[in-house]
Amino acid sequence: MPLLVCTTATLTCSMGTTPSTFTGACAKVNVQGKPAATVMDHKPMANVAPFGLCRSLANPVVAAATSAAMGTLTPQPCMPATMTPWSPGSAKVKLTEKPALRDSDRLVCNWAGQIQVTNAGQAKVSVS
Repeated sequence: MPLLVCTTATLTCSMGTTPSTFTGACAKVNVQGKPAATVMDHKPMANVAPFGLCRSLANPVVAAATSAAMGTLTPQPCMPATMTPWSPGSAKVKLTEKPALRDSDRLVCNWAGQIQVTNAGQAKVSVS
């Protein structure tokens, strides 16, 4: 069962070299004392921190550095370009009238990276 994503969740990008931390959830709802996120919490730097170095040739900075290195892939500092919301979002849970962000949702970077949640930022709780 998917978990709601909270501030401090861990994210990874298929084109990045290191994980990053999700920050700045805008919903006014807390889960285990942390703000929960919606699909609209996709802003670069405000919600999605850099992933170390970017390895995508779709990123113009990486493409230029690789070209200058005679075709040898030359990763460059990551600057997420996440212009569209997370997808698909929860069909049942709304926070501030927006679909809640689940740990199974994905985010696409304009530089061809696929961003996913590897830790929702909350502890799994057993209910008996």
